[in-house]
Amino acid sequence: MAENKVNREQQTREAAVRKRSWQRPGGLPDPTPEPGYKFHWVRISTRGEMDATNVTSKYGEGWEPVKASDHPEIQVFHTENDRFKDSIVIGGLMLCKTPSEFVEERNAHYREQADAQMRSVDNSFMRENNPIMPLFSERKSKVTFGSGS
Repeated sequence: MAENKVNREQQTREAAVRKRSWQRPGGLPDPTPEPGYKFHWVRISTRGEMDATNVTSKYGEGWEPVKASDHPEIQVFHTENDRFKDSIVIGGLMLCKTPSEFVEERNAHYREQADAQMRSVDNSFMRENNPIMPLFSERKSKVTFGSGS
Protein backbone atom coordinates (compact mmCIF):
# COMPACT_ATOMS: atom_id res chain seq x y z
CA MET A 1 0.00 0.00 0.00
CA ALA A 2 2.86 2.38 0.72
CA GLU A 3 4.17 1.72 -2.77
CA ASN A 4 1.26 3.63 -4.43
CA LYS A 5 1.98 6.89 -2.63
CA VAL A 6 3.70 9.67 -4.58
CA ASN A 7 6.53 11.51 -2.90
CA ARG A 8 5.49 15.09 -1.91
CA GLU A 9 8.50 16.59 -3.65
CA GLN A 10 7.31 15.10 -6.95
CA GLN A 11 3.75 16.46 -6.67
CA THR A 12 2.90 19.67 -8.51
CA ARG A 13 -0.15 21.91 -8.59
CA GLU A 14 0.01 22.55 -12.32
CA ALA A 15 -3.25 20.71 -12.94
CA ALA A 16 -5.03 22.71 -10.22
CA VAL A 17 -3.92 26.14 -11.51
CA ARG A 18 -6.62 27.86 -13.56
CA LYS A 19 -5.72 28.46 -17.16
CA ARG A 20 -5.08 32.12 -17.89
CA SER A 21 -7.57 33.56 -20.38
CA TRP A 22 -7.06 36.19 -23.07
CA GLN A 23 -7.75 39.80 -22.13
CA ARG A 24 -8.26 42.76 -24.43
CA PRO A 25 -5.32 45.16 -24.33
CA GLY A 26 -6.20 47.98 -21.98
CA GLY A 27 -4.32 50.90 -23.47
CA LEU A 28 -1.94 52.53 -21.04
CA PRO A 29 -0.90 50.77 -17.84
CA ASP A 30 -1.58 52.31 -14.43
CA PRO A 31 1.48 52.80 -12.25
CA THR A 32 1.57 51.73 -8.62
CA PRO A 33 0.20 54.72 -6.66
CA GLU A 34 2.66 56.80 -4.64
CA PRO A 35 1.37 58.74 -1.63
CA GLY A 36 1.25 62.48 -2.34
CA TYR A 37 1.63 62.17 -6.12
CA LYS A 38 -0.68 62.07 -9.13
CA PHE A 39 0.25 60.47 -12.45
CA HIS A 40 -0.51 61.66 -15.98
CA TRP A 41 0.46 60.56 -19.49
CA VAL A 42 2.00 63.51 -21.37
CA ARG A 43 2.15 63.64 -25.17
CA ILE A 44 5.76 63.97 -26.35
CA SER A 45 5.19 63.19 -30.03
CA THR A 46 2.49 62.85 -32.63
CA ARG A 47 3.06 60.70 -35.72
CA GLY A 48 6.76 60.61 -34.95
CA GLU A 49 7.09 64.41 -34.71
CA MET A 50 8.29 65.78 -31.37
CA ASP A 51 5.76 68.00 -29.56
CA ALA A 52 8.20 70.24 -27.70
CA THR A 53 5.52 72.87 -26.98
CA ASN A 54 3.35 70.40 -25.06
CA VAL A 55 6.29 68.89 -23.16
CA THR A 56 7.56 72.35 -22.17
CA SER A 57 4.13 73.48 -20.98
CA LYS A 58 3.68 70.31 -18.89
CA TYR A 59 7.13 70.79 -17.32
CA GLY A 60 6.05 74.34 -16.52
CA GLU A 61 2.92 73.03 -14.79
CA GLY A 62 5.09 70.89 -12.52
CA TRP A 63 4.91 67.49 -14.24
CA GLU A 64 8.17 65.54 -14.13
CA PRO A 65 9.04 62.30 -15.97
CA VAL A 66 8.77 59.04 -14.04
CA LYS A 67 11.87 56.85 -14.16
CA ALA A 68 11.38 53.33 -15.49
CA SER A 69 13.50 52.00 -12.61
CA ASP A 70 10.96 53.43 -10.11
CA HIS A 71 8.10 51.42 -11.65
CA PRO A 72 9.33 48.00 -12.78
CA GLU A 73 5.71 46.75 -12.98
CA ILE A 74 5.33 48.74 -16.22
CA GLN A 75 7.13 46.88 -18.96
CA VAL A 76 8.74 49.05 -21.60
CA PHE A 77 10.22 47.02 -24.45
CA HIS A 78 12.04 49.83 -26.22
CA THR A 79 12.45 53.57 -25.97
CA GLU A 80 11.10 55.66 -28.80
CA ASN A 81 13.41 58.60 -28.18
CA ASP A 82 16.95 58.80 -26.87
CA ARG A 83 16.08 62.04 -25.07
CA PHE A 84 13.83 60.16 -22.62
CA LYS A 85 15.98 57.02 -22.14
CA ASP A 86 15.17 56.34 -18.47
CA SER A 87 11.51 57.42 -18.75
CA ILE A 88 8.43 55.32 -19.42
CA VAL A 89 7.33 56.14 -22.99
CA ILE A 90 4.55 54.25 -24.76
CA GLY A 91 3.11 55.29 -28.10
CA GLY A 92 4.33 58.89 -27.97
CA LEU A 93 3.13 59.35 -24.37
CA MET A 94 5.44 59.69 -21.38
CA LEU A 95 4.39 58.89 -17.83
CA CYS A 96 4.84 61.90 -15.54
CA LYS A 97 4.02 62.71 -11.93
CA THR A 98 3.47 65.81 -9.82
CA PRO A 99 2.58 66.48 -6.18
CA SER A 100 -1.15 66.14 -5.43
CA GLU A 101 -1.27 69.73 -4.14
CA PHE A 102 -0.37 71.02 -7.63
CA VAL A 103 -3.24 69.07 -9.18
CA GLU A 104 -5.70 70.34 -6.55
CA GLU A 105 -4.55 73.96 -7.07
CA ARG A 106 -4.84 73.58 -10.85
CA ASN A 107 -8.34 72.10 -10.58
CA ALA A 108 -9.42 74.92 -8.23
CA HIS A 109 -8.07 77.50 -10.69
CA TYR A 110 -10.01 76.07 -13.64
CA ARG A 111 -13.14 75.55 -11.53
CA GLU A 112 -13.05 79.25 -10.52
CA GLN A 113 -12.48 80.25 -14.14
CA ALA A 114 -15.52 78.21 -15.25
CA ASP A 115 -17.65 79.68 -12.43
CA ALA A 116 -16.63 83.22 -13.45
CA GLN A 117 -17.63 82.48 -17.04
CA MET A 118 -21.04 81.19 -15.90
CA ARG A 119 -21.59 84.31 -13.75
CA SER A 120 -20.69 86.49 -16.74
CA VAL A 121 -23.17 84.69 -19.00
CA ASP A 122 -25.89 84.96 -16.32
CA ASN A 123 -25.24 88.69 -15.84
CA SER A 124 -25.37 89.29 -19.59
CA PHE A 125 -28.58 87.27 -19.88
CA MET A 126 -30.31 89.01 -16.97
CA ARG A 127 -29.32 92.45 -18.29
CA GLU A 128 -31.96 91.88 -21.01
CA ASN A 129 -34.67 91.31 -18.38
CA ASN A 130 -37.89 93.29 -18.85
CA PRO A 131 -40.62 93.52 -16.13
CA ILE A 132 -43.32 93.05 -18.79
CA MET A 133 -41.80 89.79 -19.98
CA PRO A 134 -39.46 88.51 -17.24
CA LEU A 135 -36.66 86.07 -17.97
CA PHE A 136 -36.12 83.04 -15.81
CA SER A 137 -32.62 81.97 -14.92
CA GLU A 138 -33.50 78.70 -13.25
CA ARG A 139 -31.13 75.86 -14.05
CA LYS A 140 -33.52 73.11 -13.10
CA SER A 141 -35.66 71.28 -15.59
CA LYS A 142 -38.71 69.15 -15.00
CA VAL A 143 -40.08 66.43 -17.23
CA THR A 144 -43.72 65.34 -16.95
CA PHE A 145 -45.54 62.58 -18.74
CA GLY A 146 -49.22 62.13 -19.46
CA SER A 147 -52.03 64.67 -19.71
CA GLY A 148 -50.57 66.93 -17.00
CA SER A 149 -53.95 67.44 -15.29
